Amino acid sequence: MTRSKRALITGITGQDGAYLAELLLEKGYEVHGMVRRSSSERFERIEPLLDRIQLHEGDLIDQLSLVRLLEKIKPTEVYNLAAQSFVPTSFSQPLLTGEVTALGATRMLEAIRVVDSQIRFYQASSSEMFGKVPTEPQDESTPFWPRSPYGVAKVYAHWITVNYRESYDIYAVSGILFNHESPLRGTAFVTRKITDAVARIKHGLLDKLRLGNLDAERDWGFAGDFVEAMYLMMQQDSPRDYVIATGQKHTVRQFVELAFDRAGLDWEDYVELDPAFLRPAEVNTLCGDASKAKQELGWKPKVNFQQLVNMMVDADLHRVERMKDGLLP
Repeated sequence: MTRSKRALITGITGQDGAYLAELLLEKGYEVHGMVRRSSSERFERIEPLLDRIQLHEGDLIDQLSLVRLLEKIKPTEVYNLAAQSFVPTSFSQPLLTGEVTALGATRMLEAIRVVDSQIRFYQASSSEMFGKVPTEPQDESTPFWPRSPYGVAKVYAHWITVNYRESYDIYAVSGILFNHESPLRGTAFVTRKITDAVARIKHGLLDKLRLGNLDAERDWGFAGDFVEAMYLMMQQDSPRDYVIATGQKHTVRQFVELAFDRAGLDWEDYVELDPAFLRPAEVNTLCGDASKAKQELGWKPKVNFQQLVNMMVDADLHRVERMKDGLLP
């Protein structure tokens, strides 16, 4: 008798967690999410799903909580999306970043090994692992050269996932995802910082947008497309790691130009460069080659760069308008 599909998602309250939970519900999964206990509960992204998912308290820093959670839920799949995932914060909090992002993945893998080694495991790896890239585009064979404590922590989590796969025959995969954005992206990240500012400027609530390196190049895709790749990786006969990317790169300046243009504004009237937003060690360019995923998983992105920018600006314009009208806090 086959086991019913039951997924546990760490980081379910984040952008990817929300999109993945929605996708798995559509696929007929029983969806569980792990959340950290905090003084203020922030479930805005998954609010439409709350009556269809089950949330449980747990923490990647607390090994025993993970063991108990696996014993209680008995998932068939675990998607480890939780991390200290903001690159600038990783420079100011490098130890916390290592504890959560690197060792947190190890704790979950060890919990799986102890409780039920048949549980399939997905690790959210990152293009930030490539860092100072020697070649372009980057694929599964490109060497890692991380340029932030976040990137370093992700490299550790990536290789410990490989190690548990090879050492204990666990179905464990890593998705090396390049930048993926959406209206659910946190406003600390540059793309959403831009679209949120555009909406506030358009509605007269903000005068200027301050940014760092406008020449940084990234391969930006839509988060809703990328979580489909996560799901597909977990359905294969044998576990393999995949780069997930659009294969096209754009500068921060191009993102800014399109975002302001969508709102009928000239970006040069509002954007100021601020050295405070420059990283101690910059990653200047990232562009992924997802040929392996396209060939083996049948995956390809559906939303292009222009559509992504338009989607995010439109959502923020609508949100800020409602906020201005007193319909949102």
